[in-house]
Amino acid sequence: MGCRDMIIRPERVEDQTDINHLHEEAFGPGRFAKTAYRLREGVEPVAALSLVALSQIAKDGARLVGSIRFAKISVGGKKGALLLGPLAVFVDYNGHRCGLRLMEQGLELARQQGFGLVVLVGDLAYYQKVGFLQVPAGQFDMPGPIDQSRMLALELQPGTLADYKGVIRGNTL
Repeated sequence: MGCRDMIIRPERVEDQTDINHLHEEAFGPGRFAKTAYRLREGVEPVAALSLVALSQIAKDGARLVGSIRFAKISVGGKKGALLLGPLAVFVDYNGHRCGLRLMEQGLELARQQGFGLVVLVGDLAYYQKVGFLQVPAGQFDMPGPIDQSRMLALELQPGTLADYKGVIRGNTL
């Protein structure tokens, strides 16, 4: 199985059941207790940046194999930033660049829409493949426990990381 022939398109309402199943398989029931999930509570994902990956090699037609979402956040009260996540790919498609392709396309759309910064909590070895770097210690604070070494950011507009400092909050507006 691979992602060479994968189609990436905007998420649709009818994808919700498949996305929920994907998140359940990828992250399990404990996902709701994680700080990043809690931060997104009550914050709708940015519809224009919510993408799905479809495999065309499924026996019964295209199958949803991956999903990415972004949520608007503020950092220290400053808006214009996004929280990446969740990003998930069915295990059969791991290691085939599916998640990286979803990120590349989503990040480019975010850049085109004028967002300046994307933040996430994740594994540097994976996310640095698309340009994420570790946030300097103490620059950001998330409500709830996180491993600060996993706090990552990507500047969509050069120099924007320095403009953001403080507590990260979901932006419901």
